[in-house]
Amino acid sequence: MSAARTVHSLLLVINFVFLFSFSHSCEAQCLEACGFNAIYQFGDSMSDTGNSIIEFPQAYHSRLPYGKTIGKATGRSSDGLLIIDYIAQSAGLSWLEPYENPNSTFKSGVEFGFAGAAALPVQTLLKWNIPPRITNNSLDIQLQWFDKHLHTTCNVTQDCQEKLKSSLFMVGEIGANDYDAAFIQGKTIEEVKTVMVPAVLQAIKDAVTKVISYGATRVVVPGIFKVGCAPALLTLLASNTSTAYDTFGCLKNYNDFFAYHNDHLQLALEELRKEHPTVHIVYADLYNAHQWILDNHVKLGFTSIVETCCGKGGKYNFAMGMTNMCGAAGIPVCSNSKGHVFWDEWHFSHEANKYLSEWIINDMLPKLQCSM
Repeated sequence: MSAARTVHSLLLVINFVFLFSFSHSCEAQCLEACGFNAIYQFGDSMSDTGNSIIEFPQAYHSRLPYGKTIGKATGRSSDGLLIIDYIAQSAGLSWLEPYENPNSTFKSGVEFGFAGAAALPVQTLLKWNIPPRITNNSLDIQLQWFDKHLHTTCNVTQDCQEKLKSSLFMVGEIGANDYDAAFIQGKTIEEVKTVMVPAVLQAIKDAVTKVISYGATRVVVPGIFKVGCAPALLTLLASNTSTAYDTFGCLKNYNDFFAYHNDHLQLALEELRKEHPTVHIVYADLYNAHQWILDNHVKLGFTSIVETCCGKGGKYNFAMGMTNMCGAAGIPVCSNSKGHVFWDEWHFSHEANKYLSEWIINDMLPKLQCSM
């Protein structure tokens, strides 16, 4: 065997060992080391555990096949669990209950995320000629919910700060819906960079500052995943130029844009760290977690990385129109959702969320600076 082939074989072994050890490294509930007594989550459908179906019970994700992997539909935009569910499990907590559900006990914290939510208020988006969204429960509304919730659980500022110092705050993922709406309306990448990105980043910074003012000491702010790989964006913004796509079949320019957002988000978080040196403000790198899945999808058992499991029509198993969406009558579901990175046109599968959460937990745990 030549030296070159020997080195190549050695690299393959090292990669396999890393992959095996990484994907099993958080089974012992890593985040329990932090002793979190509650998690407060703000965001969109990436984290919504059931808020949106309280307001919109007719939504497709309120019923099967959504949730089929866990045996019931819960309002999660997946065939099973979301990243926040795995994070809660890792922390030794039960899944977060939705704020809007009157039967929620909130014993492990509160889910404020809402499917379709934007970082920016509806009024701001309308100024840029972006039509109203299905929901107006943007990040500022979710913060108002948090304020109302807090007034029912603690009496004075000092009491609240004491209660929250052992809690984990997840601010996001948020902002993808703002950008997607702009792109679908025909806004250019440069226009969105100039007009929208600063406003979205400011909304996230304001949210982090707000929860810190209430007493948060550990705040995690996820970036945006590689939305240029999502079946919906690939369908709606398809290009006739082969060079528009990367080796995985994703839209390069749009993924570069989301990387741009993430880079500037990290700069914004660095500014916040300087303003609040005693608070652990952590960036959760969802973009590179997604890239890790793409790079290792074969070893992880994924046979489809840009097509939906639940859907019908087109190159990516998705076609526009309510009657073609996952959950509509007659829309087929793949036989093996574990083999798909995407469950529907925008959202990850239960299996993909599991691997994304493991990557993120391993990456953010040392930055949280927890100890047993």
